[in-house]
This record gives sequence, structure tokens and C-alpha cells, in this order.
Amino acid sequence: MGRKPGLAEASPGLLAIIDSDAASTAEAAPPGHLGHRARMRAKLLTAGADALLDHELLEMVLFLALPRRDTKPIARALLARFGSFAGALAAPPQELGTIEGLGEAGMAALKTVQAAALRLARAEVIDRPVLNNWDRLLAYLTAAIARERIEQFRILFLDTRNRLIADEAQARGTVNHTPVYPREVVKRALELQATALILVHNHPSGDPTPSRADLEMTQEIKAAAGSLGIVLHDHLIVGNGRHVSFRREGLL
Repeated sequence: MGRKPGLAEASPGLLAIIDSDAASTAEAAPPGHLGHRARMRAKLLTAGADALLDHELLEMVLFLALPRRDTKPIARALLARFGSFAGALAAPPQELGTIEGLGEAGMAALKTVQAAALRLARAEVIDRPVLNNWDRLLAYLTAAIARERIEQFRILFLDTRNRLIADEAQARGTVNHTPVYPREVVKRALELQATALILVHNHPSGDPTPSRADLEMTQEIKAAAGSLGIVLHDHLIVGNGRHVSFRREGLL
């Protein structure tokens, strides 16, 4: 009996079929981090974002910015340094720059997602009566300033129907103090033709308890605004996961 031909002796047509099958198998199951990315995409699209853990969501954000890198160790390093998905998005660029492998492209990807989240949250507030959408307002303000490392003083300028005209950062200070000038607050309200205000600032310590300076400054702005018919609805202090409303606490 003649022996069966080996692979080396196979016809060119048979070799082509074998090569094609091997290529198809490789395409169906990409090696290494490429296969992991395919599985993550499928998980997101079939099970939804809630099915992804924080490090997986960070990986997916970084996929687009770092197409040739394995983003899993970078995502885990971000969580180890900043504690959460939200903490990584809110981290200052100079601190993000210390994460090995992230680079400018990765930092820009994180900051793009943060900006998109803030814009979506703001869209839930703009052109609506703020006082009737309090939970959405708090969600927006928490996303905007709760994780800031220094104090930031913002003013929400409202029209006669209590709709948001503008949300502006008036000042940035230190870790525990922001200089605010009632005259400048009222001047800006007049420029925008605002008839009401809500004051907002954060406490980087995470504790939203008002300081004596907070109480005094609030009363000064209330008096200055009131002399021109501008109503101060509230002063909100935002901490990490907590807030204080001067109105609800009887401090206004």
C-alpha cells in the first residue's frame, strides 16, 4: 500500500484551505488583550453598562485612546490611586500623569468622559424650574464640584420662573477658603438680568458643615442682593456624598 501524503506533500489547494481555516479560528478568538476587548464590548452591548465593574468600565474608556496597549493594568492602577471610577475621572491632570502608561491620550479620554457626564447632568437642569427639580440639581452639582481638591464658589443665576440662566464659577480658593465679594455677585446678577440666586460651594474635606465665614458671607450677599430686589433662594455646601442646604437648616 502507498503511504498517505504528509502536510509537506499536500496539494496547494489543500494548503490554502488549511491556512484559511487557521485564519478564521484566529479571527474568531483574538489572542491576549484583543480577545479581552472583544469580550468586554460584547458584555457591554448585551448586558448593559451595569454589568461592568469599575475597572472594566475604565478599561473600555481607555480602549479607544490606547488601541495598542493592554489597558487592564492601567485601569487597576487608576482605581488603586483614586479609589473609584468617578474619582479617576475627576482627578487633576497632574496626578493622572503619574499613572504609568496612561499618557496624554488616556488623560484626554478620561476628561472627555467627565465633560460628557457633566454636560448630560446639566442638560437635566437647564431651562427647567430649578426649585422643582431639586434632586437633579444636586446630582449635577455633586458631579461638578464634590471631588474638587480646592474650594470653588459657584452661583446659579435664575430668571423670574426660577429657570437656570447661568451657572458660573465666581472664585477658586484654597483647600478651606474662597474669597467672595457680595458687590461682584450682585453686579453679575444685574448683568444677566437674574431675579434670584442660589449660592454653591464645596468643602474638599468632605464635611459640608458651614463655617462661621460661610454664615457671615451668606448674610452679606443676601442683604446686598435683597436691596436690589434679587432673592437668595439658598446656599448649598457640597461635600463628598453629603450636602447642606441653608434654607432647610433654617440658616437663611
